[in-house]
Amino acid sequence: MAAEAFEEIVEDFEFIEDWEERYRYVIEQGKAMDPLDDALKVPATKVDGCASQVWLHPKIDGNVMYFDGDSDAMIVRGLIAVLRKLYNGLTLDEVMAVDARAEFARLGLNDHLSSQRSNGLKAMIERVRLVASQA
Repeated sequence: MAAEAFEEIVEDFEFIEDWEERYRYVIEQGKAMDPLDDALKVPATKVDGCASQVWLHPKIDGNVMYFDGDSDAMIVRGLIAVLRKLYNGLTLDEVMAVDARAEFARLGLNDHLSSQRSNGLKAMIERVRLVASQA
């Protein structure tokens, strides 16, 4: 069960057949995000396990999760934007119920990311789930 915004990405991907165009789409998603304030780019928000620099800043509002993020790599910043659309606005229980790997498989990204990017994406997903489980 993904957030509605993620379903829009799935629908868009159905119309984009070329993988170069899909990468461009993901990068554009990242460019559309507001940058993370430099004051939030601290060791506590840094995600280990990513080849590039990645920061995720979670916010829990009642029982609902939101997070912002940033990266020094354009494609990774785009992946953060896609993750935000997957999770933002879900309750903590819903976050834990999301099978992110299966959701990303719907986009075909699992088969088209380098092993380093796949590991980084896994680390970001684990961070989101850890925050949800500890909230």
